[in-house]
Amino acid sequence: MISKEFIKALTEIRHHIHQNPELSELEFNTTAFLKEKIEAEGIEILPSNGLKTGFVAKIGSGKPVIALRADIDALPILEKTGLSYASQNDGIMHACGHDLHMTSLLGAAKLLKLRENEIKGTIKLIFQPAEEIGTGARDVIAAGLVDDVQAFFGFHNIPTLPAGTIGLRDKGVMAAVEQFDVKIIGQGSHAAYPQEGRDPIVATAAIIQNLQQVVARNVPPLEAAVLSVTHIESGNTWNVLPDSARFEGTIRTFDEKMRQMTKDRFIEIVNATAIAYGVKAEIKWIMGSSATYNDPKLTAYLFEQTKAWHNATLVPEPSSAGEDFASYGDLAPSVFAFIGSNAVGASGLHFADMIVKDETISVAVEYYVETAFSMLTYLNE
Repeated sequence: MISKEFIKALTEIRHHIHQNPELSELEFNTTAFLKEKIEAEGIEILPSNGLKTGFVAKIGSGKPVIALRADIDALPILEKTGLSYASQNDGIMHACGHDLHMTSLLGAAKLLKLRENEIKGTIKLIFQPAEEIGTGARDVIAAGLVDDVQAFFGFHNIPTLPAGTIGLRDKGVMAAVEQFDVKIIGQGSHAAYPQEGRDPIVATAAIIQNLQQVVARNVPPLEAAVLSVTHIESGNTWNVLPDSARFEGTIRTFDEKMRQMTKDRFIEIVNATAIAYGVKAEIKWIMGSSATYNDPKLTAYLFEQTKAWHNATLVPEPSSAGEDFASYGDLAPSVFAFIGSNAVGASGLHFADMIVKDETISVAVEYYVETAFSMLTYLNE
């Protein structure tokens, strides 16, 4: 049982972190604050190995080795919550709830350190930077700080689920993310003489319309995929057809086969439509994250263990949002949970008025602690 005094102290920590958000790769003060708290508990912090922000600490020794992960960066959003502890950094906000994640891992670290003599193995604590731009997990991996980890565990708060709800499902839980940026090159002309040019605006409109076929006519009805064009730009005046146009957006899928198929069809449709309209297409792909995949065996075991101590445990719908936690799954089996942090109908992730309820902290801390002991037991069997 976690004491009220302990949760009160963690709540104050969370409010401090929420008031002082920092953007991806700029989490210097956040990193220093978290390190101070970890060192105060006598927990070993591993050498950074070139990691500029964030860090990895460890409790226990020997094998098996598992890792608990929390992300630490914020978003370039102007907060509109009206909270007494709202962001003091103008235009930056913890609008994804990472303040809850790192506070919960701090709390779990303290409790795990107190029970270190019970730990049969090693627990690594990953305070990871730059999740929002999709590079942080790869940076932690490249630093060699988690090479020996045999299983990774993490969670993301979901403000549209009731506070304290825990969701666990196997296989694809969060989507693979593809970001595309397409330039359509035509030939400009006077708007009164369109026959003298090759209109990139009409071609772009046709390409975007045809891309709707990718999901509607290529993805099986029981599979999930999203293709969204989110930004279009072209021209600068009313009576001139421009030389080029540009559009960008994203594709979200949940398995590798579907990921490759949607990309292939995207490329085919863009290029074929461009040819039909007498223009050229240049497609640029920006590196995204793979689908976050929960190991079926570990998830099934963890679901039963979690349900035993927490009644509000369920199988959630997968999220079409992306998560760079997926990168850890390329190294070792992993499980990523959802924890409800507000209420049905509340504003969702990345909204300026998103609010994470403080009562989520105790459940999140307990989830980390119980998961650590459950998984060490499982891996020791």
